[in-house]
Amino acid sequence: MSVVRRKLSRSFKAFFDSEKSSGILLIICTVMSLIFANSSSGTAYLSFWQSYFGGLSVEHWINDGLMAIFFLLIGLELEREIYNGELSDFKNALLPIFAALGGIAVPAVIHFVLNAGTPAQAGIGIPMATDIAFALGVLALLGDRVPASLKVFVVAFAVIDDLCAIIIIAVFYTAKLSIAFLLGAIAVWALLIVCNRFLKVTSLVPYMIGGVLMWFLMLKSGVHATIAGVLLAFAIPFSSKEDDEESPSHKLEHFLHKPVAFLILPIFALANTGIIIGNNWSDNLTTVNSMGIIGGLAAGKPVGITLLCFVAVTIGVCRLPLDLNWRHVFGAGLLGGIGFTMSIFITNLAFVGNADSINSSKMAILIASLTAGTAGFVWLRLLGKPIDSDADLDSMDFGSAEG
Repeated sequence: MSVVRRKLSRSFKAFFDSEKSSGILLIICTVMSLIFANSSSGTAYLSFWQSYFGGLSVEHWINDGLMAIFFLLIGLELEREIYNGELSDFKNALLPIFAALGGIAVPAVIHFVLNAGTPAQAGIGIPMATDIAFALGVLALLGDRVPASLKVFVVAFAVIDDLCAIIIIAVFYTAKLSIAFLLGAIAVWALLIVCNRFLKVTSLVPYMIGGVLMWFLMLKSGVHATIAGVLLAFAIPFSSKEDDEESPSHKLEHFLHKPVAFLILPIFALANTGIIIGNNWSDNLTTVNSMGIIGGLAAGKPVGITLLCFVAVTIGVCRLPLDLNWRHVFGAGLLGGIGFTMSIFITNLAFVGNADSINSSKMAILIASLTAGTAGFVWLRLLGKPIDSDADLDSMDFGSAEG
């Protein structure tokens, strides 16, 4: 039996390199934020993020403004994966699609069972998320001790996971909706689509101007403003040629990699992980909300990802890549339990104005992410050896084989 092999695109390699480095920097910023928040300067540190200018707090500008750029990059990456990446062939995309769905459904069920009918039920979206940067950071530490196709699998289901998280934010975490402003944002998006598809405008300038206007209208509409970043990504001209450096989408994605990885996400971590660890910190971790988050991320993710993949393979809908086995899939599921960025982001939306719930939820996210990341690293370090010495492969098509 032979395996169909192909090289990873330069875009994928650049994405992987920036994400894994970002994971390390995020850890440093998180530790710094925790130290500052619990030091003698903690009050001043936390107050800085709540200080206002331009009508919004610094934290608000970061979470609604800078993170819109992060979501723009996520949208560009998703577009690339759909058109000429791992999700371009539906058959190849089925395994990570099932993995993402399982990794969303089981954690949500765990949290819902524990919190149904309580105010904490709003946190159901928190354990659904996977942090790509941290997951790839752990895989980078493992190097060639794991199959290259495992990295592709993790990226693929994490991107789909992000897409689902974006939909969840738009649908379930919209407070007051202004139809007029929402229609305005959609009208701007439609105009950008026309510029792309019919007028063939390739300059990024009108898209950036339209993107800022769309962000403002989305902010005023009540739908979270970061959704504008995703919509803008799909309005920007994209080339179906792999690694087409002249494509506006490719240029913008390449330009955004480093600013997002080394500036925006670290600032987000500094602004959102200033958790006060009080005398009752252990009690905060035993609330039903915290237990739902920890149980959903640390246990629900690996169980959901592995279970739904197993069902899909068993009924013949898709198959495992030839250099992966179920140990690798479970290890990927453990890494999927690293929620961090998206989980913290959803926490801020779920418990607006409830500082205690936000603080305890973030603490639970950190504990769960640390547990999942450590467990995933140890599991794959001991049991993740590539099959048939395939560690030197750059990539492998999901489900592609010849008898």
